[in-house]
Amino acid sequence: MKTLFEKCKLGSLNLKNRLVRSATWENMTTENGRMTPRLYEIYKTLAENEVGLIITGYANVVAEEQPNPGMMGIYDDFFIADYRRLTDIVHKHDSKIILQIAYGGTKTTYNVGERTIFAPSNVPERSTGTCGMPMTKDEIKSIIKAFAAAGKRAKESGFDGVEIHAAHTYLINQFLSPYYNNRTDEYGGSLENRMRFMVEIYEAMRKEVGADYPILVKLTASEFFEGGLTFDETRSICIKLEKMGVQGLEISGNIHGKAKSMAGEFFDGHELKKQGYFVEYGDIISRDVDIPVITVGGLSQPDHIESILNETEIKLFGLSRPLLAEPDLFKRWKEGDRKKAKCVHCSNCRHDDGNYCAVFIDK
Repeated sequence: MKTLFEKCKLGSLNLKNRLVRSATWENMTTENGRMTPRLYEIYKTLAENEVGLIITGYANVVAEEQPNPGMMGIYDDFFIADYRRLTDIVHKHDSKIILQIAYGGTKTTYNVGERTIFAPSNVPERSTGTCGMPMTKDEIKSIIKAFAAAGKRAKESGFDGVEIHAAHTYLINQFLSPYYNNRTDEYGGSLENRMRFMVEIYEAMRKEVGADYPILVKLTASEFFEGGLTFDETRSICIKLEKMGVQGLEISGNIHGKAKSMAGEFFDGHELKKQGYFVEYGDIISRDVDIPVITVGGLSQPDHIESILNETEIKLFGLSRPLLAEPDLFKRWKEGDRKKAKCVHCSNCRHDDGNYCAVFIDK
């Protein structure tokens, strides 16, 4: 029987357990995205408390593109020294850390109108209403180069790998989506064409970091609305990514704050689970590919997570909000207190002066 606290592998990485802190926007950096004492302490606490793999909050690849305040940056070499200190802190506690990198695009309401926001086409983002500037081919090439440079900086900073954020209606996800991508050039139309932006980002990054450096990709299982990216398309994307050399996949959704109420419903022929919203989707993909799949969303009970581990091919389990409420959650489970996480997935996390649980944590 497989257990959560056994060692496992993710590409070339040896992990001390199967538990992942999935990416969380902390809203704790300086104005230009640099680390602060408060943020170093957040990651130190996670590493001390048995998180096997930490995936950082998303980091922007170009300075002028910041979808949220207080988010990490990776757009300049001056970040390298800050992040070397961060990775050293995490590694002292036998944890691994991966930098998530992203271009947010129109999934934002922050400083809209004060900056250029790129998009594949002139289609407003459904949740924010923000409309971006359709990209020229030269602009596409410049963002591809920015992602590649970000990957190189991450490696030089001591991160154990990178995760390309291609989910949650951020820019790469919009290129993949038939709803948001109405282009008529080689970056639009067929799934192969809609994948081209992501494929070229990966290929450019791989040249910078080498053949063995772990690159993961985070994907939306389905866009969960008519006309959006379907689960069958996501399956095809995952198979393509494995063939290209991606070492791991994180399967998520773009239904923040709604997943709990949507649990039990069927989309693209598959059920959103009440515990582990995207488990059914992740399990199917994990049988399509031979690389590890991380499932995330709605996980709170160690016994239930272990049942998923033993009944599916999913290898790793990501939690985010529960660790805002209980940074020592994994350590508590390891030491024998296996009560479910305190987090009730109420979506009342505070964001104004840092991302933290407003229910169980007195800031």
